[in-house]
Amino acid sequence: MTTPTQTFEFQSEARQLLQLMIHSIYSNKDVFLRELVSNASDALDKLRLESFRDKDLNADTDDLHVEIAVDAEQRTLSVRDNGIGMSRDDVIALIGTIAKSGTAEFLKKVKESKDAAGSQDLIGQFGVGFYSSFMVADKVTLVSRRAGTSEGVRWESEGEGTYTIEPVEDAPQGTTVTLHLKPEDTEDHLFDYTSTHKVREIVKRYSDFITWPVKMVELHTEEGAEPALETVNSMKALWARSSSEVEQSEYNEFYKHISHDWNDPLETFRIQAEGTFEYQALLFIPSQAPLDLFMRERKRGVQLYVKRVFIMDDCEALMPEYLRFVKGVVDAQDLSLNVSREILQQDRQIRMIRRRLVKKVLQTVKTMMADNAENYAKFWTEFGKAVKEGLLDDVDNRDSILEIASFASTHDAEAPTTLKDYVARMKDGQSDIYYLTGESRSIIENSPHMEAFQAKGFEVLVLTDPIDEMWVDAVNGFDGKQFQSIAKGEVDLGKDEDEEKNAEAKKDFADLMTWMTTTLSENVKEVRLSSRLTTSPACIVGDSHDITPTLEKMYRAMGQEVPKQKRVLELNPTHPLVTGLRTAHETRPDDEAVAETAELLYGMALIAEGGELADPSRFIRLMAQRLQHSL
Repeated sequence: MTTPTQTFEFQSEARQLLQLMIHSIYSNKDVFLRELVSNASDALDKLRLESFRDKDLNADTDDLHVEIAVDAEQRTLSVRDNGIGMSRDDVIALIGTIAKSGTAEFLKKVKESKDAAGSQDLIGQFGVGFYSSFMVADKVTLVSRRAGTSEGVRWESEGEGTYTIEPVEDAPQGTTVTLHLKPEDTEDHLFDYTSTHKVREIVKRYSDFITWPVKMVELHTEEGAEPALETVNSMKALWARSSSEVEQSEYNEFYKHISHDWNDPLETFRIQAEGTFEYQALLFIPSQAPLDLFMRERKRGVQLYVKRVFIMDDCEALMPEYLRFVKGVVDAQDLSLNVSREILQQDRQIRMIRRRLVKKVLQTVKTMMADNAENYAKFWTEFGKAVKEGLLDDVDNRDSILEIASFASTHDAEAPTTLKDYVARMKDGQSDIYYLTGESRSIIENSPHMEAFQAKGFEVLVLTDPIDEMWVDAVNGFDGKQFQSIAKGEVDLGKDEDEEKNAEAKKDFADLMTWMTTTLSENVKEVRLSSRLTTSPACIVGDSHDITPTLEKMYRAMGQEVPKQKRVLELNPTHPLVTGLRTAHETRPDDEAVAETAELLYGMALIAEGGELADPSRFIRLMAQRLQHSL
């Protein structure tokens, strides 16, 4: 039984996005045609691939192409393809909703953007090309029939919040999108898209590299002759052309085609491999991180072709997780056209290509670091957090990643430093690269652990990314120098201290430290004197192999139970509070107030490092009592 015409409401996010499109938040409306041609090209790729995999597919694969037709009288523009097509369910899933993770976050960012350019950048990070049709049309009609099926579907909307769907019995294979164009308005950059010359110019500018023919009616037809179609794009794959023949502007447009980004790439590079196995690669580093970079449902990987035949989008086997932002194309010569994602994971040739691609990406960033500091700074700001994941996942390239990494440090409050520069500035006799992890720079800079390092001019790396908590323990070191947390173990900042004076202090405070170790045994494993404090009374440190409090919280947030970590409480023997506590303990060893002061001292040290009190209400009560007695 045939389904009648039905009216649906757009998903709320799709409705909001339509309004943004219709109200023209960016000026270059020509790109709507690039997006429609790109979608048509994808449909042709998918049909060819499906016909390879399913020999029984009842589909016409002769003369696959994209056709663009304009009707000046009716003011319509149509983009047709005879590709894979869509079923009714496909249309509802792909067009009636935005089944794209992070859409709500995307819309929030757009609304927060202060200018049109900022909004344009954000829109380019989502696959919403079809919706760009509403920038130039007040009604859009889509007719589609999926290859191998008999019934088609018609979708239509005026972009006002609803759309209709009805069955079509005689629809051709593939998809036709017809735009009912708005009136020309050059002040609003809305051109006459029924102009054949204008449409051809857009196709040449944006879609010349499409590997399928894009056809239009010939401009000059002899009088009385039937109008014939001619191909208006060159169909030359950019990665197969000599680099001397390709302009950067062509690379930029190709990047936008495969990434659905509106911005030019930050870096473009090619690889040509010959010998045992042959492949070509054209890769891009984006200039801006996508909003879904750290979302679980994100897609990653580059496009895979075999002998110019499209095989798959987002080939994860060709690019590791930490380089998921890299876009591009790999065209291999010796793979099977029927290769699957599962087979790719085990394929020796794919693994070798992947290793070469990774090394090329890292080398490109290293060259950028040396030759273009501004671009490198932008790269690291956008993608540094993701790249640092490779320090855990990619042991073979760990040294290369460390070479291109930058970190905030106490050397300069604004500019990050490379490890190479850090090592060059190390003091005579300094054997370790000092660092401190924490939730923010301000917390780290004001940490008691920093006091002696600041006083003596030792540079400390300021590590605030969650991934920093993990890689520092996994990495052996850099340039022969070990990474040393200033919040772990005992530190030796030089031999300028009076050894005799230190020994005397340990003797004077021995009873206090023994008593405090017993009194605070539920929370600390030891109480000792500190060489890292200058102004604070106390701080808490871990042993060399203890996990940090921040990492402990991260594990618990992920549902992993972690045994409670007892750490060391270090005391500043020159602080009046500590010397006063020693005197009080000597004179009133059984006074409950002295024990409560020791508990408060531990709580203060815990708060100073950004930790969480086990019983905040008790801490506040004890503090109030001590303050009351001091008045």
